[in-house]
Amino acid sequence: MSSSPIPPVSTAAPVGADALRTSRSRGLAGEWGLVIVVLILGAILAGYGWHDAPAGRPNTFLNFDNIVDGVATPMSYYAIMAVGLTVVVITGGIDISVGSIMALAALGGAAVLQGFPVDAPAWRVLPLALLVPLAIGVVCGLVNGALIVGLRLHPFIVTLGTMSVFRGLANVLPEQKTLPAAGRRLPEAFTTDLMRVEWLGIQPMPLLIMLICIGLGWFYLHSTVAGRETYAVGGNEEAARFSGLRVDRIKLRTYALSGLTAGIAGFVSLGRFGTASTSTGTGYELTVIAAAVVGGASLAGGRGTALGALLGTLIIALIENGILILRLAQEYRLVIIGLAIVVAVALERLGQHLRRSGGSGR
Repeated sequence: MSSSPIPPVSTAAPVGADALRTSRSRGLAGEWGLVIVVLILGAILAGYGWHDAPAGRPNTFLNFDNIVDGVATPMSYYAIMAVGLTVVVITGGIDISVGSIMALAALGGAAVLQGFPVDAPAWRVLPLALLVPLAIGVVCGLVNGALIVGLRLHPFIVTLGTMSVFRGLANVLPEQKTLPAAGRRLPEAFTTDLMRVEWLGIQPMPLLIMLICIGLGWFYLHSTVAGRETYAVGGNEEAARFSGLRVDRIKLRTYALSGLTAGIAGFVSLGRFGTASTSTGTGYELTVIAAAVVGGASLAGGRGTALGALLGTLIIALIENGILILRLAQEYRLVIIGLAIVVAVALERLGQHLRRSGGSGR
């Protein structure tokens, strides 16, 4: 009988390393491609902006107000949620309930904060202003993950249902469609002193929070064991399971992260506008999915980056801003975003086919 040693089971550290390296190499090439697309879109809009601007007036695209208020700030909500959705997509899942979670988180935060006087001190207001929306987001994400893992249902079916449930709760639970109620205002320590504070003529908090989320998402995916496990599950779920990974727990964690980023988006929206309504985040699901897919996240799983999510969101934001500058009907927005998803998925499938053909040719 042979006495050759039994090979050891893979430990947590190297699990997903190959998938991560593959995603990094493809992601880096894809990110450079996205940068080129951003530059081309920017050049086209800038060229039209010079043509469209009246004599003696600044470029309608390349002016400070448009870049900050028309592109950068509005994209912050999408980019924050796109990071969480990218983590889910890497595992081969999907979450189309993020807009509804954002609304529920913003309304929950507004419902709590409207009970404080306008001049309430920051030490009383800010912890609740942050924790309530984030807690609501995490709970909603855990509900999604538990249903997907526990019932073994397809993520699209589950999150389609919870999208309606969460939106329904956002409509039913508040006494009014807009919070705070008439005659009330949110504490200034949260709105004026924090989320609307001005620096160099801009309100930087939404952008700062977006960049922090992108940075944390990048670190999570590329520098932690949890990130390697995420790529491993998306690359080959059965292989990850046989390697000893707790796949169900990993999936539950990714949906909790998606809910968390939706809660952060609700927190940012509430602070910036000072109100939340039952229509907050309506239709954001399509835009966030488009941003993740255009940013290189593969719906088949195993591929995606936080930086790609940011670049994909920037491309969508430039398209939306271009529709305004070109004075096109807003209905074109949905057409273009839908086409962006279809084209991105088609290019991904084409790339997979070419790689398989090249591999078989060798």
